[in-house]
Amino acid sequence: MRKKLIAANWKMYKTPDQTREFFREFLPMVAGHDRDEIVVCAPDIDLAAGLESARGSKVAIGAQNVHWKNEGAFTGETSTAMLLALGVTHVVIGHSERRQYFCETDDTVNMRLKAALEAGLTPICCVGEVLEEREAGATDDVLRRQCVRAFHALSARKSEKLVVAYEPVWAIGTGKTATPEIAAEAHMVIRREAGEIFGDEFAARLRILYGGSVKPENASALMAQEEIDGALVGGASLDPKSFAAIVKY
Repeated sequence: MRKKLIAANWKMYKTPDQTREFFREFLPMVAGHDRDEIVVCAPDIDLAAGLESARGSKVAIGAQNVHWKNEGAFTGETSTAMLLALGVTHVVIGHSERRQYFCETDDTVNMRLKAALEAGLTPICCVGEVLEEREAGATDDVLRRQCVRAFHALSARKSEKLVVAYEPVWAIGTGKTATPEIAAEAHMVIRREAGEIFGDEFAARLRILYGGSVKPENASALMAQEEIDGALVGGASLDPKSFAAIVKY
């Protein structure tokens, strides 16, 4: 059985004080919940407040990006060593917004992924197609290409902590959601590709999350799919009641 992971991606929202207020409300709502792994991926400015607020709970704190170098003249970037020094355990890599707005490529995703795994972080590696690719029938090809390039030169042994998030770009922040069946089909493509790269045993253990307008109203139907091992939640994770409802789908 693959333990589901429910991850919040706060994007560029919340100050440290707002982070503390979120956890004051959220933690009592999920106290004792151990069916799923819970992680909140916050802006770097909020990581210390998140770690302080979540201390003693089962909620982990993740970052939204990480550089592939341990240190250097990379203004605005954050290294794995910096995240580990804080106590961060997870990191989102290759989110579609990083690809769309900040020139992230499959190759830089691969470098960030290698660095995160080497450091012992749990990377949530994002893949997904845009609307034009889906309408052209290219979804499977896009997912295979992104996986092949992202996982290049990674071994199964070093990739045990890898988590993949399928996020159809056309469903992010649009209110549109892939049907549970569409999402499950995409997850099967990713799992087959992981099997080709890492072996079937690894692929059977790999957790693949769904991300794309996940809300309390659709969480249960999505999580009921055998191929869906959790969710990467954007806007609906900003409200503690909403995110707690998704966690307890």
